Amino acid sequence: MSPTVAALAAWIIPGLGHLLLQRWGRACAIFLAVGGLAVTGYFLRGVAFPIHLSDFRTDPLTFLGGIGDAGSGIFYVLAGVLEKAGADVSRAAGDYGTRFIAAAGVANILCAADAYEIAGERKE
Repeated sequence: MSPTVAALAAWIIPGLGHLLLQRWGRACAIFLAVGGLAVTGYFLRGVAFPIHLSDFRTDPLTFLGGIGDAGSGIFYVLAGVLEKAGADVSRAAGDYGTRFIAAAGVANILCAADAYEIAGERKE
């Protein structure tokens, strides 16, 4: 399998790249970990930052937050469904939720890089 295909699959649906590489245990662990972080963050009413290229000049941290959040793949797309009550960072739980969402994105980006390395036979 192409390393690029494995990495894209792993990014879009956490664990899918490893599943395609027949790493069943790792695929399940990644899906549960990334999904658990993202869903917990949404239920704590954290913020999933949107990605706007114009934000890079005016507020680069919001732009980078959006890139990090988008790393969670399908969970970022489902933010509108999972985040029904909307964000609430006026409370500590909402602020923690924002961190959980960002952690899910960053973890999934690292897992996509891992799938890329395994598919490229640079790692077992």
